Amino acid sequence: MTGPAVVAVGGGHGLAATLGALRRLPVGITAVVSVADDGGSTGRLRADRDRVAPGDLRKCLVALAGEPSPLSRLMEHRFEFGEMEGHSFGNLLLAAMEESEGDLLVALDGVAAMLGAVGRVVPATTDVVELVAELDDGGEVAGQAGIVLTPGIARVRLEPEPKACPRALDAIEQADLLVLGPGSLFTSVLAAAVVPGIAEAVAESPAQVVYVCNLAPQPRETEGYSVADHVAALGRHGLFPDVVLHDPGRIGGAEGVAGAVAADLAGPSGRAHDRGRLAEALSRFVV
Repeated sequence: MTGPAVVAVGGGHGLAATLGALRRLPVGITAVVSVADDGGSTGRLRADRDRVAPGDLRKCLVALAGEPSPLSRLMEHRFEFGEMEGHSFGNLLLAAMEESEGDLLVALDGVAAMLGAVGRVVPATTDVVELVAELDDGGEVAGQAGIVLTPGIARVRLEPEPKACPRALDAIEQADLLVLGPGSLFTSVLAAAVVPGIAEAVAESPAQVVYVCNLAPQPRETEGYSVADHVAALGRHGLFPDVVLHDPGRIGGAEGVAGAVAADLAGPSGRAHDRGRLAEALSRFVV
């Protein structure tokens, strides 16, 4: 990887959008990815055997893949019939590689090489974890699939308490730019950042930290949130971005937010970030 070192932290489709944007820039890319997902194909694979969730790792590998190829398309293929129904081929490939090689990091590097990925995908932790939400009313909800349907979240944590992947910490320490989000605030961005050591490494880094705010509040999980509410939730978890990129045409409440930078970021549907526009916005902060 050549050029300034950029580390993107999070998970899901939001992190994949950031990686797709960064691919357009002359930078070296490392994705530090949440492994707390417990739904769908990922949840079934976790139930069969204790393993970290492969789904978000798969999405990031595909986002960083080289030219479109049969393999990159297959990575997102879901079987429609029989015992395999609902499983993603990419999830199964990662699980098979991990079992064959006996090491998740080796498996990720191997699949990245097959795809011609332009960066590296690293789990925030290699420990098997469950996401737990602490609610404003004092209650708790366990499991990412349930948390995404829950309003009134105060904080999230992981159980049992994991160790950060050393490769993730090294990447953050060496980063020239750190990017958080976009994506589900509690179940993607913070699910990665609350691994002990990750938020601390981001806070201690001399690199500029850019938070890419969601285009809109997410039903239930962040219902009613403004830009300021998103940033406040990051602060409750020890994350204080230097820059907050937001699209004022899609989400309000950025007044008084330190480091707020307005930009036209939405794609044609208005529901997802346009990767070209996001790349242009992030290019301002690449040293």
